[in-house]
Amino acid sequence: MEKTPKKWISIRTKPAEYDIIYSQYQQTTCRNLSQYARQVLLKKPVVMKYRNQSADEILSALIAIKNEMAAIGNNYNQAVKKLHTMKDIPEMLTWILSNDLRQQQLVDFSRDMLHQLEKIHSLCMQK
Repeated sequence: MEKTPKKWISIRTKPAEYDIIYSQYQQTTCRNLSQYARQVLLKKPVVMKYRNQSADEILSALIAIKNEMAAIGNNYNQAVKKLHTMKDIPEMLTWILSNDLRQQQLVDFSRDMLHQLEKIHSLCMQK
């Protein structure tokens, strides 16, 4: 059996027809339009992509949480590195007071993250 197709079939379509065909192809798992056309013309099954709106929402929320956690973690690591370079008590006290806002942001974000995870959990339990 040949691995690489050797024969060509060319067809002409109107722009609107091509748009429809291409739109249908994009909803499949076919790697390219040629593979999709071969599957259809040979009456072989075409695997369609399935879009799960709940999973999309969950993924979107998790990505937002991950990005925010990375930013907060980066800021916190920078603050701790600064703490390790300090030599005297007054400098440390100044650092602690100036980083109080970052600590509050971390606490607030943790609370928001817990709320988001509870929403995700309830969405998953509905299924």
